[in-house]
Amino acid sequence: MSNIHRRNFIKKASLATTLVGTTLACNNEKQSNENQSNESSKFETEFNWRMVTTWSPHFPVLGEGVDMFAKWLEELSGGRIKVHVYGGGELVPPLEAFEAVSLGAVELAHGAPYYWAGKVPSCQFFASVPFGMNAQQMVSWILRGGGMELWREAYSPFNLIPFLGGCTGMQMGGWFNKEVNSINDLKGLIMRIPGLGGKVMTKAGSSTVTVAGAEVYTNLERGVIDATEWIGPYHDYLLGLHRVAKYYYYPGWHEPGTPLEVIISKKAYNALPNDLKAIFEAATHQLHNWIFAEFELKNALYLEKLIKEEKVTLKRFPEEVLAVLRKYAFEIYEQLAETDPMSKKVYTSYKSYRQQAIRYSEVSEKVFYESIQEG
Repeated sequence: MSNIHRRNFIKKASLATTLVGTTLACNNEKQSNENQSNESSKFETEFNWRMVTTWSPHFPVLGEGVDMFAKWLEELSGGRIKVHVYGGGELVPPLEAFEAVSLGAVELAHGAPYYWAGKVPSCQFFASVPFGMNAQQMVSWILRGGGMELWREAYSPFNLIPFLGGCTGMQMGGWFNKEVNSINDLKGLIMRIPGLGGKVMTKAGSSTVTVAGAEVYTNLERGVIDATEWIGPYHDYLLGLHRVAKYYYYPGWHEPGTPLEVIISKKAYNALPNDLKAIFEAATHQLHNWIFAEFELKNALYLEKLIKEEKVTLKRFPEEVLAVLRKYAFEIYEQLAETDPMSKKVYTSYKSYRQQAIRYSEVSEKVFYESIQEG
């Protein structure tokens, strides 16, 4: 399907009198008993949904997780919720998944919140904040610190409800074809890096682009870009980035812990009876836990593989470079808060929670990690 046809699909679906691919039908014939209660009939309603993603079909960890999510929903609901998953580009372009759900073309999507920064500037704070909170702190803020309420408020004008749908954990700093010894080495650099991290690099003098994962290797190989961040050792290895870049940098200052999302249309969610709403939320928690655990497992294994088998040159960003990037990052957050009321509201909550988390981590995990000796 061409991109034009995919876009037409979204537009037509939003104008259609019935949602494309959505049917609410009884799986048993109506019983003759006229006194059948609503409580009984709701268990006969079947929800057939479409879910699009920003990932390639069955993409390792991310696409695999979404495939399992659809399976879990069907099993937990006793077959009352059925979801057909489409990888990025199969039904709509990857970066139009948000719009497809918002307009009612499909019921569900899976992606990363920062992909929609052009529509919802505040959403970037729900993905990953450079030099911000790590994965567990982000999840804690979202689930228990007020983040989720703000996230849903930000998406509400688009007729969407977000749920936590995974986390990549700490990412790597990226692949570079020249060494980064000073902040001047970033000037004129062309790098694939999305979200707030991309804005920081732009402020440092780089040119940044956002391209789908399938294009990253080719762009780096052909010199269209000079550097790229992707996800972490596992996916970087699968993509073969070690074959087209010389240096592998850490830490992933731009994405210290990136939450992912399941977004559902308000209409689809509100049509669910309460028991299915509970099942849906439980399945999103399971998806989050599985993706996060799988990332931690695979990245640890494949970092060793890259170093020992592929002889990758692993390098740490100089502290003076990180210091400048950190300064730029917090200037950008303040500017964003000044220009967008919702971003100000979200950032105020985020910043307050982060300060709390830092104080605790200084006497807990930070000290612990510093004391670790290899056994």
